[in-house]
Amino acid sequence: MPLSTARRTGLVDQVIEQLRQAITAGEWPVGRRIPNEAVLVESLGVGRNTVREAVRALAHAGLLDVRQGDGTYVRATSEVSGALRRLYGAELRDVLQVRRALEVEGARLAATNATAEDVAGLRSLLARRDECLVADGTDEFARADADFHLAVVRASGNPTLTELYRGLIEAITASVATTHEKPLEIVDHEVLVRHIAAGDAVGAARTAGELIDGILTGIGSADGTP
Repeated sequence: MPLSTARRTGLVDQVIEQLRQAITAGEWPVGRRIPNEAVLVESLGVGRNTVREAVRALAHAGLLDVRQGDGTYVRATSEVSGALRRLYGAELRDVLQVRRALEVEGARLAATNATAEDVAGLRSLLARRDECLVADGTDEFARADADFHLAVVRASGNPTLTELYRGLIEAITASVATTHEKPLEIVDHEVLVRHIAAGDAVGAARTAGELIDGILTGIGSADGTP
């Protein structure tokens, strides 16, 4: 490989990483249009071709969505999320069933592996979730609820499980927003935290499953599905 090509490739990789960090850090949320090419060229201090190659690579990975004549939008927060977005459809039941599988195992492992700091974090996130529930802001509640459940899975201590769950976080957040508008009987999330804090793996797994089962039953009743 010619030296000039190698240098350019290295520069593209650097820009890809800078753009990825901006996305994963939430500087550019999912659904947001990123700065245009001219702005990126100036802020990153690189040429247009370098920016174009970096954007093209991230679009191929599923993080960005290039819309001709409209701009480039954030599609997902990670390569895993981008890949998974190609696999799941818009069916709420499908997303919830996958959520159940991941959250049950995450809760079971969290009851075994969670630290005191993890439990304190869960209680803090649960309090924020409950505040959003009272305030009745659907979008904020959906994010707070998804953050809580992600923290439960993260407390499992299994990075692969956590990354898989994080890859579905946009769909999970959307599922929360959708079901939040339905009158469902849901198990108290505090019960889940108590089981985790007590090291009760069986109780934590059962409660995590019951949380999703309540939603699945509710949407089945709403649309006539048995």
